[in-house]
Amino acid sequence: MKNTLENIENQFEMIQILNEEGEIVNEKEMPELSDDDLKELMRRMVYTRVLDQRSIALNRQGRLGFYAPTAGQEASQLGSHFAMEKEDFLLPAYRDVPQLIWHGLPLYQAFLFSRGHYHGNQMPEGVNALSPQIIIGAQYVQAAGVALGFKKRGEKAIALTYTGDGGASQGDFYEGINFAGAYKANAVFVVQNNHFAISVPVEKQSAASTVAQKAVAAGIPGVRVDGMDVLAVYKAVREARERAINGEGPSLIETVTYRYGPHTMAGDDPTRYRTEELDDEWEKKDPLIRFRKYLENKGLWSEEEENKTIDEAKEEVKAAIKKADGVEKQKVTDLMSLMYEELPSNLQEQMEEYKEKESK
Repeated sequence: MKNTLENIENQFEMIQILNEEGEIVNEKEMPELSDDDLKELMRRMVYTRVLDQRSIALNRQGRLGFYAPTAGQEASQLGSHFAMEKEDFLLPAYRDVPQLIWHGLPLYQAFLFSRGHYHGNQMPEGVNALSPQIIIGAQYVQAAGVALGFKKRGEKAIALTYTGDGGASQGDFYEGINFAGAYKANAVFVVQNNHFAISVPVEKQSAASTVAQKAVAAGIPGVRVDGMDVLAVYKAVREARERAINGEGPSLIETVTYRYGPHTMAGDDPTRYRTEELDDEWEKKDPLIRFRKYLENKGLWSEEEENKTIDEAKEEVKAAIKKADGVEKQKVTDLMSLMYEELPSNLQEQMEEYKEKESK
């Protein structure tokens, strides 16, 4: 039995295309992306890094509410999302706001989501997505349902969802991949393994040496990729999408990545559970530096283009937070009205009380 387990685990080697120096080390796995595609991927990564920096600053100023930093995970997040099509359905976790924005959610609404305002959860027409899921792993079950709906309708679209390594320890994770596998539903499940479920190291969460191998129990393909390599992530997710829309069922993709900041801005202190040496090791694998070197060597990216992207991001963040500030503040009565079509009798009395308070 031990040999059988080892043989299975050895099959899940990490796929890498671009090394830390921006060099192609796996030519046969290179995805079919045009020069414009490559530049757009870089632009989105730079923009998202700036968005993260500004969001942290806004949170510290008290102008945002809940926020989960994203720096370090840009290749995992944006490489996977770049493999999607507009008709695909996105089911993000709470750290996956960047993918939601690139899928079509206006930036000011993303800020309203952070503040807990209901308008931040209202997807515009044509944006196929749910708002970020706070319950760990719950989006996996939802994705299985959306994916089955696509299959039953005969639609060439997928449901793509994310969780972290901690989410892969949840019951919803197993239920979601098992259900989707049983029905060969059009789903792609991504686990962003950033090594710490808040503060618990991945090694203490499971006896499995990889997350990808958990796909075996569900009878679906499992792939492990370098989550700091945007090309490898894109290729893995794009191939998984093709399998799904061709009726071959779902896939589980583990992106091995790292978050440079805290779990969230709600008081987490990563220095209590991560060493400086580990942080330094992963900073050398920064997905932006790696991809920038690659593009510069191809003559596709320059300091001028990067500075232009940074300036654009700062201006758009500034405009979006101003627009969010101008949205009418959410009231308790708004929340009650949105929760119920017909208010229960016990809440009707409270509704009248709050209406009176809010009118003053």
